[in-house]
Amino acid sequence: MADCNETLRELHTFLDDELSEAARHSIEGHLGGCLDCLQAYDFHAELKLVIREKCRNDELPAGLVARIERCLDDDLDGDGRIG
Repeated sequence: MADCNETLRELHTFLDDELSEAARHSIEGHLGGCLDCLQAYDFHAELKLVIREKCRNDELPAGLVARIERCLDDDLDGDGRIG
C-alpha cells in the first residue's frame, strides 16, 4: 500500500487517471485509510473541476500553448527548470 509521501506525489497523476492499475489500487487503498491524504485528494479534485468550469469558454492567449510546450520540453530535457 502507498504511504502519504507517495500518495501526495502521485495525486495529480491519479486524478488524471494516468497510473497503472496496481498503482491506482495502491493509492485508492491509502486514501481509504488516511483522512489527511483523502482531504488533499478532495481539495485537488475540486480545484481541478473549478478550473475546468471557469476556463471552459475562455480563449487561450496567443502563444500560450507554444510557451507551455517549450516549458515541458525544457523539463523533459532534464534541466529541472520551468520557463
